[in-house]
This record gives sequence, C-alpha cells and structure tokens, in this order.
Amino acid sequence: MQKKTTCLSVVASLFLATNLYSQTKQISEITVISATKSEQSIKDVTSDVEVITKEEIEEKNFTTVTEALDTISGLSFTSNGGIGSSTSLFLRGMASNRILVLVDGVNYKDPSSTSGASIQHLMISDIEKIEIIKGAQSGIWGADAAAGVINIITKKAKKGFNSNVNLEYGSYDTKTIGTVLSYGAEKYDIKLGANVIESTGFTSKIENKGENKNKYENDAYQNTTIDFATNYYITDKSKINFSVKDINSLTEYDTSTNPDNRELKSDFHSTLYNLAYSQKIKSHDIKLSYQLSDFKREELGSSNSTDVLVFEGKKHNLELKDTISYRTKDFLTFGIGKTKDEVNYLQVNGEKDSLESKSTFAYLTNTNHIDNLVFSQTLRYDKYENFDNKLTGKIGLQYIFSEDFLVKTNYGTAYNVPNAMQEMNPWGGSNNDVDPEKTKSFDIGFEYKGLSVTYFNSKVDNLIDWYDPDGVGGVEGIYKNVDGKSRFKGFEVEYSKLLLKDTFVNLSYTHQSAKDNDGKDLTKRAKKIYKVSLDYYGFDKMHLNLNGQYVGDRIINDWADGRVQTGKYALVNSVINYNLSKDTKLYLKINNIFNRDYYSTYGYATASRSAYVGLKYSF
Repeated sequence: MQKKTTCLSVVASLFLATNLYSQTKQISEITVISATKSEQSIKDVTSDVEVITKEEIEEKNFTTVTEALDTISGLSFTSNGGIGSSTSLFLRGMASNRILVLVDGVNYKDPSSTSGASIQHLMISDIEKIEIIKGAQSGIWGADAAAGVINIITKKAKKGFNSNVNLEYGSYDTKTIGTVLSYGAEKYDIKLGANVIESTGFTSKIENKGENKNKYENDAYQNTTIDFATNYYITDKSKINFSVKDINSLTEYDTSTNPDNRELKSDFHSTLYNLAYSQKIKSHDIKLSYQLSDFKREELGSSNSTDVLVFEGKKHNLELKDTISYRTKDFLTFGIGKTKDEVNYLQVNGEKDSLESKSTFAYLTNTNHIDNLVFSQTLRYDKYENFDNKLTGKIGLQYIFSEDFLVKTNYGTAYNVPNAMQEMNPWGGSNNDVDPEKTKSFDIGFEYKGLSVTYFNSKVDNLIDWYDPDGVGGVEGIYKNVDGKSRFKGFEVEYSKLLLKDTFVNLSYTHQSAKDNDGKDLTKRAKKIYKVSLDYYGFDKMHLNLNGQYVGDRIINDWADGRVQTGKYALVNSVINYNLSKDTKLYLKINNIFNRDYYSTYGYATASRSAYVGLKYSF
C-alpha cells in the first residue's frame, strides 16, 4: 500500500523548501515502475507497494540502502558485523534469494551467490527513490521474485548544470565523500556520480554478548561506487540510453570457525550495464534493452581446501517490450526476451567448475480502470533449459470508496529455480536433483485516514534449504528441497499522521509466522517487529527526527549452542538537520542512543552508540 512514504514525502518536501507551508505535493505525483514494468501513479497500483522518496532519503541522511529499507514494515535484516558485512534480508519472512533486487531495472542478484543480492554494498548517495513491491511478482519479473521486488532508482540529469556534494565523518573513523554531477541539454544529458566510504569498523566476531570488543582486532570496510548515465534524444519521441554502475568493495570479516586474529577479506566487484532504445509511436511505447550484471568475489585468506577463492557470475538479459495505452487510463504491456547466467568458481585446492543456464520468456500485463475499481492482470511464461517450463501470473483488485478509504487484494504465483552454486555446491556434495520452488501468495488490506492494515499469506512448495546431516558444517552438507509446504503469513499495521501542523508520526507493527512443513519455526525471522518515527518541523531552519524499533522473539540454530535467542531488543536513533542556506545543510546522526548491546546474528558484534556529522551542498 502507499502508506507512510507518500505522506512523509509531502511533509519532507515542504521542509526542504525551508517553509513548511510554502508548497503542496499530491500523492498522485508519486509514480512507480516496478509493479507493471510501466510507469504509473502509485494510487493506481493494486500491489502492496511502498516508496522511499528522495525527500525521505534527503532528510534521514541514510548512508546505505539497508538503512533506508530498515524503515519499511515487513522488511528486516540480520548481519555478521558492521557496515559492508554479510547481510541477510527478509521480506514478510521470506529470505533474500526470493527477493528480486534491481538497480534501475537491472538485476543485481549475483548468480554465483546462494544468498541473494549483496545489498550490503549498495550506498545511497546517487539514489532518487526506492520502490518496494510486496508479494509474489514472478508473473511480471520471472524467477527470484517470489517474495517481492525492490527497485533502486538512481538520480537523473536535469536541465542545465547541476551538482551536489556530501561529506560525512563519524564513529569507527568512518569517512564518506560523495558527489553527483549532471548536465542536461536539448539533445542529450549526462550524469556522473561517485561515492567513497572508508571505515576502521569494529570486530565482527565476539564470543559473548557484552564482551569487551577492544580485545579483538577491528574489521575494516572500503567501498568505491561510480555511476554513469547518458541519454541521447534522437527526436522528441525516441532516445538511446546507456548507464553503468561500478562497485568495488573490500570487507574484513570473521567466521564462526576461524580465530579472530586471522585476517580474512572479501574483495567484491560488480558492474551493471544497461543499453536501451525507446520509441513512442502513437499509443505504443516500445523499448529494446540489453542488460549485463557482472560479479566477481575473491575470498582472501581462506585456507581450508574446500574454501572457494574466486566466484564469478554473469547475468545477461535481452528484452523487447511494448506498452500500449488505450481508453483514458488503461494500458497493456507485452514483452519477450531471453536470459543467460554464467557461473565459475576456483577453490583453494585448485578444483574449479562452471555452469551455464539459459531461458526465454514472454509476459503480458494489463491494467483497467472501471469507475472506482482498478483491475490488474499479469501472465508470464518462462522456458528453461535445465528445468520444467513454468506459467505464472497475478491478479489484483483495488476499490476506492472515497478519498480516505480504499481496499485492495492480490493473488499471485511464483517460481524460484535453483541457482548454479546450489547445484554445484563446492562446500559439500553436489545435487542435480534440486527442484524449483513453487509459491502461492495472497494479501488483502485497506487504508483509511492514515491507517493501513494488510494480511498476507504465502505457501512455498519444495523450499530449497541447506541440509547438514552432521550439524557441524561438514563436507556432507548439500542444498535440497524441504518436503511439503512452508508457510509465511501474518499482518502489517501502519499509521501515519500529521500532528499539530508541524509534527509527523509514523508507527508500524509487523506480526509474522514462518514455518516449515512440520510446523517448526524457520530461523532468523522475528515474530514481532515494531517501528516508530517522529519528525518535528516547528523550527525555521531545523528538522528533528527520533526513530526506533523493537525486534521481538527471534531464534537461530547454532552448530555448537543449538537454538539461540537473538531478538528481544529495542534501538533508538536520532537525526538533526540544520539548513545553513537554501543549498547547504548540516546534519547529525546518532545511532543506538542508549548503547544497547544486542545480536543481529549470534556471535557477531553490532555497533554500539555511534555519531556521524555531515555536510551537504548543492549548486
């Protein structure tokens, strides 16, 4: 649903203009692309969708994408340490490898990884907005979208010359510098962005909660991200677009089986390319695109013979789509395309292997408006080289009773195929008999005067999971299907309200249950999550924010200590913005104000109280 992001963007945009009441912004101005692969108003989307707008990104001063996503109801994270450390994302209880993460529509999932997108390496300096589409979306996007879609959209060039600079320094000797330069002319535009972050960090691995972290060595992090995009306008109805996003990062880390004084590093490199030609012909909006996602990871310091030294993965996507507008607000999108995944790896003992997989696809999505009713339908057929072909789809309904009250519901099916590393499994035994997962997803909810309530229910057949018969991470472990149905269900409640002309409050509560076929709780998922954000705009040049969350009961399985509690903690953070001028802003962020000691992942440290001061300048 539209929820807090639309309301907050109204308030935030007014504050950023210095005068809270100097302008107005309609919710209908906020558009999304991910729901149907075509741009449409958020008010016309039947899917449960949230948008983190540029105004919210600007005033909350997020550093990473994970910080921004952590404000969304139904989304949660676990990580193995500080910034840049291995991170697991959960959407309504479903794990990272069932969530499709896109950057400007380019697939960011590394085919050589078993854990989904490496979202911990995505910085936010060049990001315009983030779209989160919840529920099964395979009928539009194909495999990997069983839980939903996160589309990260970068900033676009504007007319004339524009630039901005961001400087930040804070705890753990964390230094950030970022800039975006752009120029827009009549026939072309061009944009270049760069962001560098370095942090000494803190030790990732600790034996006991509350133990002195200073007795261990720090685990540092470095990240350099370069963005480039250009458009050439052939006519007023046709253009060529090219973009590239390059990420280089180096993460020091610890593992549960290695002593803390062994220096382990992960060298991560990804490059996302997108080349597209667009043409408008009467009611048709045609687009031909080629996308390449290129990944390479080197694990430095590994010594076990079965450890993987080098991972390489490439994902190719060639697609032709046509969006046809008809009647007043209705549209139909038809697309065809083909994909190819390439995976290679090299182990410490010199063993290496590779695997290639191909698929073709066709999809159709249609949206109709009948008075106050919005009706959406999608259908997609995927033909796989290595698996059974699959037809998936989704239908959605939304009825607007009044300006303040609407009801919406969605039902969709999804298909999640095993990736190459799950089949080859260099850490244990290979398993060529892993079958694709099949998902059925349903949600229903309403919005009324700032209150939104959504019930969700997903069932997954043949859930793919790691099976370790010895329980100690030995070489007998394999990826296999969990028999029967795994169930993910619960509800989200969110309330947003502008109070006393200058105070905005947002509250959310997520209650979720994630169980396997035997009724046992799946690990790492908190059953209850409360989130709160309070913004005060009463000062002429200053904005104050206080935010926090409570994570309820959350269990993980540890090979040595069995089932361990990692939840039941509360965190409180604060942000202060001060406008020096129309173009210059100072800010202060304080995280974990009460210095709470907690686990996100058992045995791995989290940041203590930390503060960051920054300066943003636009010209």
